Amino acid sequence: MSNPLLIECLAPLLPIPENEIDALLEYPPNDELGDVALPCFVLAKTMKQSPALIARQLAAQLDHPGFRAEAVGPYLNFKLNRPAFAEDLLLRSAASDDFWRPNAGGGKRVIIDMSSPNIAKPFGIGHLRSTMIGNAIYRILRETGHDTVNVNHLGDWGTQFGKMIVAYLKWGNPEAMAASDNITKEYLALYVKFHEEAERHPELEAEAREWFRKLEGGDAQATELWREMIGESLKQFGKLYDRLGVTFDHVLGESFYNDKMEAVVESLRGQGLLEESDGAMVVRLDESGMPPCLLVKSDGTSIYATRDLATALYRRNQMNGELLLYVVGGEQALHFQQVFRVLEKMDASWQDRCRHIPFGLMMMEGQKMSTRRGKVLFLEDVLNEAVQQAKRVIEAKNPTLADKEAVAEAVGIGAVVFGDLKNTRTLDVDFSLKDVLNFDGETGPYLQYTYARTSSILRKAGVASDDADASDAADFDFALADNEYAWSLLKLIARYPLRLRQAAERCEPSVLARYLLELAQAFNRFYHHVKVLDGSAAEQSFKLSLVRASADALRKGLTLLGLRALEEL
Repeated sequence: MSNPLLIECLAPLLPIPENEIDALLEYPPNDELGDVALPCFVLAKTMKQSPALIARQLAAQLDHPGFRAEAVGPYLNFKLNRPAFAEDLLLRSAASDDFWRPNAGGGKRVIIDMSSPNIAKPFGIGHLRSTMIGNAIYRILRETGHDTVNVNHLGDWGTQFGKMIVAYLKWGNPEAMAASDNITKEYLALYVKFHEEAERHPELEAEAREWFRKLEGGDAQATELWREMIGESLKQFGKLYDRLGVTFDHVLGESFYNDKMEAVVESLRGQGLLEESDGAMVVRLDESGMPPCLLVKSDGTSIYATRDLATALYRRNQMNGELLLYVVGGEQALHFQQVFRVLEKMDASWQDRCRHIPFGLMMMEGQKMSTRRGKVLFLEDVLNEAVQQAKRVIEAKNPTLADKEAVAEAVGIGAVVFGDLKNTRTLDVDFSLKDVLNFDGETGPYLQYTYARTSSILRKAGVASDDADASDAADFDFALADNEYAWSLLKLIARYPLRLRQAAERCEPSVLARYLLELAQAFNRFYHHVKVLDGSAAEQSFKLSLVRASADALRKGLTLLGLRALEEL
C-alpha cells in the first residue's frame, strides 16, 4: 500500500534509501494484525540487531496520530487511522494524475519486439500471446515513465518462402485467392500441401531451396511473388490489429536487416570471435556453458542469430534503445541467451541491455498447434465467435442497450484478451473459448460490467467518472472509512500504483490483471452492502468519491491491458 506518511516517518529511522522503503512494506493476512507491516529481517544485517529487537525499538520511536505502530515478533505492524488515510488517498488520487502514474522509468527508452507474425500465414490463436502480452507491457511501461517503442518484427525471410513459391507455382489458383476474404488462409493451405507432398516427393525440398536462393539473388519472379505475399498478408494483419486495438511504432521485417548482417560477421571476424566448425562459422560460448552460436552455415548463408545480432545493433544505435525486450515464446530461450552473450563478447557495454520476455505455449485441447500440418485455431474465427456469443448475452441482459454491435465487439474481444493476460505469462495456456467467455468470475466481461456499474452510479449522482476535481475535505464524512467494506476497498485502491509498478518491473501483465479482479470483487461487495446514494450530503460525497476512485483504477487498468472500459453494458 503506497503510504507517503509511513514512508516519511520511517525514513529517518532506517538505514536504507527512502525510495526503497515502500517495496519492503507488506500486507498482513488479516486486519487484526494491522493494515501494513514492515518485516525487519532485511534490516538485521545492517543494524546488527535481531529483527524482533529492531521492531520493538522502531515501535517505541514512532508516535503519530495517523497510525499506531506495534511490534509483533520480527514484524512492525501498523494500524492506520482510517478516516485520515481515506482523506489523504481520495483527495490525492482525485487531485493529480501523479498518484496513478508512478515514475519508475525515468524516461528510459525501451524497444519492445512483439507480435512478429510470419508472412503468408494467418494469425492463429497462439499469435495472441506475443501480441497482447507485448501490447500490455508496452502500455504499462509507458504509464510508469518509460519511453517505449514497439516493433513488429515480421517473419518475411527464410527458406519457407522458397517452399511457398514452389507451392504457389504448382498448385496456386490466383483467381480463387483473389476472391478469398482471408488470403492468408489460402497461403496456409498451400504451405500445408507442400509439406504433405514433400513427404512423398523429397525432391521438392531441393526445389524450394533453389527458389529461396533465387530470391536471395534478386530473381524478378521470386521477388514479385514474395512482395505480393507481404502486401496481402499485411492487409489481413492490419484488420486484426485494428480489432485488437494494437498499433506499432515500427513494422520492420527480417529482410530489412539483410544488408546489415555482413558488417556484424566482419566485426566478429575482426575481433577474433568467429571460428570454423564443420565448414560453418560459429562463436564459441563454452565459458557460459552454452553450445556454439551458429552465425554462417556451411553453404555460406546466414541464420536467425546473425539477423538478430544485426537487429539488436540497429535498435541500439539507430533507435537509441537503452533496454531491448523480446516478447517471444519460451522455446526460444537458448537462442536469445546465445545472442545476448555474443553481443556482450563483442562489447561489454551490452551487459543487461537485453531481456527475453518468455511466455508459455498456447495449447488447443492439450496439443501444441502446428502450421505445417494445418492444425491451427484461427484468431479471426475465435474473435468472431466470441463477439457473437457476447452479443447473445448482451441481448438477453440488456436488450435496449444502445450500439450493441460495438459493445459486443468490445466484450467478446476483451474476454479473449483478458483470458490470456490473467495467466502468469510463462505458463502454458490450454485455450478454451467456453472458459474465456464465462461471464461470471475471473473474466474480462466481469471487469467491464463492474466498471459500467461504477459509471451508472456516478451518472445517477450527476458526477462524471473522469471528473478529477477534488472537493474540499470538509464536504466528506471520512468517518465512513471505518465501514469494513469501504475500508477493504480503500486499501485496494491504494495498492494500484504498487501493483502497476510491480507489473512494469516484472514485465508481467497478470500482476495488474489479478489486481483488477481483486478490486472489482471488493467494489461489488461494497456496492451490495452499502447504499451509495443514501445518507447526508457529506456521507454521499465520501461514498461517491470512493466509487469514482474505483472507476479510475478500473478504467486505467483495463485500458493498459488492452480492454475497452464501457460506460454502459
